[in-house]
Amino acid sequence: MKVGVLTGGGDCPGLNAVIRGVVRKGVQEYGYGFVGFKDGWRGPVEGDTVPLDIPAVRGILPRGGTILGSSRTNPFKTENGVRAIKENLAKFEVDALIAIGGEDTLGVAARLHEEYGVPCVGVPKTIDNDLSATDYTFGFDTAVGIATEAIDRLHTTAESHMRVLVVEVMGRHAGWIALHSGLAGGANVILIPEQRFDMDKVCAWVTSRFKASYAPIVVVAEGAMPTDGELVLKDATTDSFGHVRLSGVGEWLAKEIEARTGKEARTTVLGHVQRGGTPSAFDRWLATRFGLHAIDAVRDGDFGKMVALKGTDIVRVPIVEATSKLKTVDPALYEEVGVFFG
Repeated sequence: MKVGVLTGGGDCPGLNAVIRGVVRKGVQEYGYGFVGFKDGWRGPVEGDTVPLDIPAVRGILPRGGTILGSSRTNPFKTENGVRAIKENLAKFEVDALIAIGGEDTLGVAARLHEEYGVPCVGVPKTIDNDLSATDYTFGFDTAVGIATEAIDRLHTTAESHMRVLVVEVMGRHAGWIALHSGLAGGANVILIPEQRFDMDKVCAWVTSRFKASYAPIVVVAEGAMPTDGELVLKDATTDSFGHVRLSGVGEWLAKEIEARTGKEARTTVLGHVQRGGTPSAFDRWLATRFGLHAIDAVRDGDFGKMVALKGTDIVRVPIVEATSKLKTVDPALYEEVGVFFG
């Protein structure tokens, strides 16, 4: 059997660990051959491949990013994209495809399997931790660690100058990174996409912090919105999956806070720093286990499934189920951490 592997969507720490786990077990235990498709779904659409064997995955466990490259190519928005994928899978004699990605990448895999019979197995990857069928996605722990360290460092400069520091983190629809890093980093305000925020209340929390002789840290997810406003966009263009580019809510928030409270405010946008660099020990562990179980699913012919973490067990769930609903922050959980606001 020959197995194709691709990584799609945004890069994230742990992708290489999955690839390594898939190839090591696939070659050593099952005698499979492998081919890597370059740059997400662009690879199988255009027939762009790289050799994938044990020497190719040696030493990649601690590396960030992906040795296969990534992109946001959507074959369903590409002329003859699906036909090209089927032709190239036949050309390279690929019997099964392992797609490593988030909602969009796995959504393509689900359609290819359900509608066109392409044998696919999915592996969940997103720093946003917003896939409902798994307790955690790899990449999330690393992103939270990076954001928490940034918040820790910003506390000292905020208090040195007695100014408000706004930290903008990633999170289009789900505020998991903001919630976890904000709580771990001792932020005084955490704003997430699931809960529209009241600027008067935010300013009251900021003012209260200054009254206690401390400088406030405000953590805001890029998709957070005020009660009487809309998303702040970097620009209005969309990618092939229909997503606009977010970023800017942190700068907008700092200006509003400064205008309303008279306190100096500055913004730090962490951006792609959250995606890059060495994966944490947990993400290496989780990604490796996902890879081992993904190749087991291929061996079992259990296609149309995604590997997922439930407690400490790796289970298989339908990819369709995994991508049908986003996992967002429960209002009760957000209310729980509200005791630290202000």
